[in-house]
Amino acid sequence: MGSKVAEFYNGKNIFITGATGFLGSCLIEKLLRSTDINNIYVLIRPKKGKQINERLEELTKNSVYDRLREEKKTDLFKKLIAVAGDVGEENLGLSTEDRFTLVEEVQVIFHSAATLDFEASLKSAVDINLLGTRRVVELSQEIRNLKALVHVSSAFVNSFLLETKEQVYPPPADVNEVLKIVQELDEEALAQTAPKLLKNHPNAYTFTKHFAEHEIVNGKLPAAIVRPSMIVGAWKEPIPGWTTSKNGPQGFLMGASRGVVRRLPVAKDLIYDYIPVDIVVNSLIVAGYVVGSNAEKVIKVYHCTSSTCNPFKWELIETKINSYLHKYPLKGAVWYPHLKLLPSLWFYRLSAIFVHFIPAYILDTVTRISGGRPILVRLHTNVNNSLDRLERFIFTEWKYHNPKLLALHESLSADDKEMFGIDVRPLDWEDFFINLTQGVRVYLSKEPMKNIEKARSKNNILLVAHLGLQFALMGFIWWIVKVILGSTWTATGMVVPIAYFIFIRNINKKFSMGNKQAIYYRCNIESEKKKIIIDLVTIKTIK
Repeated sequence: MGSKVAEFYNGKNIFITGATGFLGSCLIEKLLRSTDINNIYVLIRPKKGKQINERLEELTKNSVYDRLREEKKTDLFKKLIAVAGDVGEENLGLSTEDRFTLVEEVQVIFHSAATLDFEASLKSAVDINLLGTRRVVELSQEIRNLKALVHVSSAFVNSFLLETKEQVYPPPADVNEVLKIVQELDEEALAQTAPKLLKNHPNAYTFTKHFAEHEIVNGKLPAAIVRPSMIVGAWKEPIPGWTTSKNGPQGFLMGASRGVVRRLPVAKDLIYDYIPVDIVVNSLIVAGYVVGSNAEKVIKVYHCTSSTCNPFKWELIETKINSYLHKYPLKGAVWYPHLKLLPSLWFYRLSAIFVHFIPAYILDTVTRISGGRPILVRLHTNVNNSLDRLERFIFTEWKYHNPKLLALHESLSADDKEMFGIDVRPLDWEDFFINLTQGVRVYLSKEPMKNIEKARSKNNILLVAHLGLQFALMGFIWWIVKVILGSTWTATGMVVPIAYFIFIRNINKKFSMGNKQAIYYRCNIESEKKKIIIDLVTIKTIK
């Protein structure tokens, strides 16, 4: 029967914004490998000292194209055409000649360029996410033979709702009033006004991406809006576990595998919506096919998500994640990896003093003395500073219903389901994280699998050092308690481990956070009775 999706793209010219990013580069790879497209016009922002063709050549060296290189298909790179421009500039920063070429030649547009920075200023987010989308829509309206415009949105655009459907929700404000305020106020004044404008939106990113969807709707074009949740490494393609993104769990695994990230604040019983990058890529391609094959100009909205069809909870792999780190250790690890999940920011920050900051100061001092560049203290400080802004995303459970995407999957032929699979339901999360751990090792930490045995030998050495340090610390604590209490060796030897055991057991057992509650503990040690009393105080944080 063949692939109808691939057939749709055969001979067509594609225009992609955000092509140099994690998702964009993977989209290009899939189009080159699985379809017979004519050309892909890639919007590349010029950089000082580098021509756009140089940047395009750098793009082709991305590890996402390793499969094409192995299959000796690098001649396909000739189909990539660099176009100088920037979504943050008027008319996309296009020259008259390049704009004319796009208007005359392009049939399908994938718009994935955006600022993903949760800390971005409102002015910057408006210019790139909102106005950038408007500029893409204006170009699309000029294109003579446009078949489909596919807009990459985000499941988090409606994060003010705990459950959302595949529909465009009303805008959070009047877009013209927002643009007027952003244009008139300077950065300082705008920073003070921003909270009132954002209302229930957690940051400028979700706020402006919400408006961007309405730019697509108002464009009255053959278009689709695809809303991925947190995009993680590849499930199957181009290589299982492949990733170049440090966001989300792959960033945690990268830090944990080096032994520098030892605690992770998560509510292990909540659903976290993660979606593999290859599922997102296939969803974009299939959405373009559906829009281009349908004469109706009705905006299609698809949730590319997992929360309602194959939910992931950290408790699924909590007891296994450290075994993954030790099965695929890093030769460049600085300490024995051991990642522990903590249920609140308060507990995380308390623990971070001992397992993150104190070791970071020691290691940075050693690095500085040896002539290296100390980075650990800065790294943990940046993480600590960002946690308040991320708390809502860490400890809130969202459910994104995606019946339209699942129906789209069912409508595909057997060949298209095989080539452009968009169904995340068969994914096994345990297997996925095993592959992701290896992918982080190879593609983020840049350690090839051929050095795995040497890495395991070093891991054993670090284990001995880790246990030795723990023994030394317990001995030191034992000595301190003995001096303070004036106890005999036996009495002292019992007080320390028993108090430690009771405290940790109670914290691990009771200190949990659900979707609508945050649980705090107040610990009071009664020295006369030599026991720990834990008062549980429950505070509702989300109505």
